[in-house]
Amino acid sequence: MRALTVEPMKANSARLDDVPEPPESDGPVLVATLDIGVCGTDAEIVSGAYGWAPPGRDRLVLGHESLGRVLEAPAGAPVAKGDLVVGIVRRPDPVPCANCAVGEWDFCRNGQYTERGIKAHDGYCSERYRITPEFAVRIDPELGTLGVLLEPTTILAKAWEQVERIGSRAHWEPQTVLVTGAGPIGLLAALLGVQRGLDVHVLDQVTTGPKPDLVRDLGATYHTGDVAAACEHPDVIIEATGVGSLVFDAIADIGPNGVVCLTGVSSGGRTLQVDAGTLNRSLVLANEAVVGSVNANRRHYEAAVAALAKSDRAWLERLVTRRVPLDRWQEALERRPDDVKVVIEVGT
Repeated sequence: MRALTVEPMKANSARLDDVPEPPESDGPVLVATLDIGVCGTDAEIVSGAYGWAPPGRDRLVLGHESLGRVLEAPAGAPVAKGDLVVGIVRRPDPVPCANCAVGEWDFCRNGQYTERGIKAHDGYCSERYRITPEFAVRIDPELGTLGVLLEPTTILAKAWEQVERIGSRAHWEPQTVLVTGAGPIGLLAALLGVQRGLDVHVLDQVTTGPKPDLVRDLGATYHTGDVAAACEHPDVIIEATGVGSLVFDAIADIGPNGVVCLTGVSSGGRTLQVDAGTLNRSLVLANEAVVGSVNANRRHYEAAVAALAKSDRAWLERLVTRRVPLDRWQEALERRPDDVKVVIEVGT
């Protein structure tokens, strides 16, 4: 069968390979892959900056944002033949640590977790894959191919959960939220903010293309410029770019008792001048909090399923701006000005 593979930490090593059928050790559920979403993590792995191959192997099958259809499943499993499913990305470490032991593998303490398509476990960008039932999430057939948006939505389901947990340390009635970045993560963060009844503002640098309209049609407000001008002292900021200067601007701008949630990963290698004393003073005297959030556990997948189910399908469809056949996978990794979410079509 065909699969998109890469040699981690080696630039320009990605290629379409003929690989063996998925091993039964991966699980009793056999899935035919339909779509694979492409994100910045995939681009980093292809560039040679990130990623780990499975033990004893040189190459890794890419793809962690998945949508597939079940071909085989054992009796009594929560998924059955014909179901649309999404595969959970992270697997708990084998020790396991205290968090992995209770299903909170997104908070793994010893770093021995694996991640499909990222770290030490083949991903989903192959014509077929196997999975254990507890890591397969059933998708409502009415959502159809938009199920490929589930994995990125889980990142925001977790981020909002963290924000709300921290905010609830005191009387918590947030009114305004600023999202920095209008890529897929930023737009989904805005979607979940609107679903919570908040006054949502989104900051990005582009003035044309689909992003401003997507924000406005969501019922949110679109801004360009700097953080403070976009929304002065909001209750929540979800930072979705990883740009170092925006991270510190967000922390400086958050309102009293506010929560900044960092979901973007910075590339590093750039030095910024920061007034650390003033920043510390503000955080302490105004009871402000900053939290990083990454990955998701099954609870967040289920929350994301619910969020997508009550979303406007026409709006979600506009997030997927390009679909590329598997044999032209290189085009999916080429960033174009009007791209939001690009999908590789593996099957039908």
